[in-house]
Amino acid sequence: MIDVVLPCLNEAEALPWVLTRMPDGYRPLVVDNASTDGSARVAAGHGARVVPAPDRGFGAACHAGLLAARTEVVCVMDADASLDPADLPRLTAALAALHRRDDTGGPAGGAGLVLGRRRPAGRGAWPPHARLGNAVLARSLNRRAGTRLHDLGPMRAARRADLLALGLRDRRFGYPLEMVLRAARAGWPIGEIDVAYRPRTGASKVTGTLGGTVRAVRDMRRVLAEAAP
Repeated sequence: MIDVVLPCLNEAEALPWVLTRMPDGYRPLVVDNASTDGSARVAAGHGARVVPAPDRGFGAACHAGLLAARTEVVCVMDADASLDPADLPRLTAALAALHRRDDTGGPAGGAGLVLGRRRPAGRGAWPPHARLGNAVLARSLNRRAGTRLHDLGPMRAARRADLLALGLRDRRFGYPLEMVLRAARAGWPIGEIDVAYRPRTGASKVTGTLGGTVRAVRDMRRVLAEAAP
């Protein structure tokens, strides 16, 4: 069994599609970040475990889900139907491959992180301003951490204990970037696999608006600045 953390703020419309596509062996944990549209009720009605996270913030929701998870390996993904849970087994298989690497390619059995590199599938899936902001942040991360990533993908897989050991502090939009930055500096192998990125269901809090993208980029740039030598 693998727990799947789904940070959720007003995603009642998207949750049925997401939860009915969860693969066998993957257990959804919908982290309700003070939704006002009945998301928690919808999630529970579809058999998901609901984890309350009353303090608003994307990172706060992600971390609450990580603390509530119980499986050795955990996945994290958006709950807005932009990502397909059917891709999760490919991420966890890639993570297992990282752990099997021998001394010629990295320490066997060590920590690792796999990201889903988003590939737009459908008109309007990834607005130009959001794609540009992501590319700028990825380049900044690569320069600082020595990574070669193309995307700060929101679909991820790693071992729960390893993620908790990173001591992530950001509780806003900088949380995903801090995770990758700290993992890279800890010497983790970090992999990417392509995943389809669909037009989300409902109104976006981030990529669907210029203001949301600016807030996310600002939070991430703050994380980069705080992590500078």
